[in-house]
Amino acid sequence: MEKLNGEKKVLDYVIEQLKFSKSIENLIIATTTLEQDNVIVNYAKDNNLEYFRGKPLDVLDRYYQCAKKFSLETIVRMTSDCPFLDPTIVDKTVNKFHESDFDFISNNLIRTYPIGVDTEIFSFSTLEKSWRDAKLPSEREHVTPFIKKNDKIFKIHNIENEEKIPIYRLTIDRREDLPFLKEIAKNITEKPILTKDVYDLLKIKPEILDVYNNEMDVVEGYKKSLKDDEEFLKKLNNKEREKYSESFKEKIN
Repeated sequence: MEKLNGEKKVLDYVIEQLKFSKSIENLIIATTTLEQDNVIVNYAKDNNLEYFRGKPLDVLDRYYQCAKKFSLETIVRMTSDCPFLDPTIVDKTVNKFHESDFDFISNNLIRTYPIGVDTEIFSFSTLEKSWRDAKLPSEREHVTPFIKKNDKIFKIHNIENEEKIPIYRLTIDRREDLPFLKEIAKNITEKPILTKDVYDLLKIKPEILDVYNNEMDVVEGYKKSLKDDEEFLKKLNNKEREKYSESFKEKIN
């Protein structure tokens, strides 16, 4: 709900960007049951947006229950701390999914796009299998690690950028990230704001990078979840622990 440019909030940008997508049929905000997220629900109501409230940490369950409630066949996962989600990248990913027989497609298995324009798409059956079989805390909190780690179960594919670019973070992990994104929002008025527009701006005004927060560990949240995995494994008996040990040992991309 932080203001990014004038009266426009981060979530305003997220919604506005995605409304330019030609392939998304229904936009649903999947938030939590926590009282602090009442403000998100009120935002959804005020803007005539669909919403769903689910578990705070078991986000995989939140996605599954949301998809069931709205009878979704295909789910596109977008994260709401990313105000410059690129609708052209979304459409490219969705189109590839529909013209292929992959269970899961994303543009972050091998990172060639900036962090903050991540797009992940999967079928309801893939989501349901993940929801049923994923056990580790990291697999429940971050929704798609179980799919990514099981390429023998799921057919997965990565969308790669045709242009080689520096990988900046166009996302809000910490308050220190806001000045950089505010500069981008202030300097680009044309909508939607495409990834190309952001990189063109940084070429013209490289001084904007002076406020870029480059000290953030991009997988800090996932690493914390891996610590939770370790505690989870300690509570299992030897047979159960052996079953999950390979998942726990997976390297972070």
